[in-house]
Amino acid sequence: MRISHVSVRAVDLEKSVTFYQELLGATRLATPNFGFPTAWLQLGATQLHLFQRGEGWDREAHFALEVDTFEDIYRKAKSMAVFDDSRGYHLFEISNHEVQLYLRDPAKNLIEVDWPDVRTLAADVRADVRQRFTTLAQTGEAAKGTLFTGKG
Repeated sequence: MRISHVSVRAVDLEKSVTFYQELLGATRLATPNFGFPTAWLQLGATQLHLFQRGEGWDREAHFALEVDTFEDIYRKAKSMAVFDDSRGYHLFEISNHEVQLYLRDPAKNLIEVDWPDVRTLAADVRADVRQRFTTLAQTGEAAKGTLFTGKG
């Protein structure tokens, strides 16, 4: 099994398409006519479907991406000023040295970008990382939690 696609709302469809193309290198695909503005994008083996809708949004609904070039994405996101600090910050180390980066697209959809090992990142990126679980005990099953199957 694999995820076929993720579908998220765009307030301005073309602005969102450009965002995903510039930040993640998405490729625009042929898209059926649904009677409202829609764009399908290719992201690796998965598709991202954008549909234009109004301003309302859910702050916690999100999708997560594993990327091959975390540092490049981090630096692009920083230059685009799209970090999301709604959790108190935007870049965290969690259990097993894994990394989570939180971003918002132009329609305020939450994007999580994951990386398997903070220790492999460049020093300037590592310097921006904060510990996520400083007050919550990670014991038992919680300590085994991993974003990456086959790890830990």
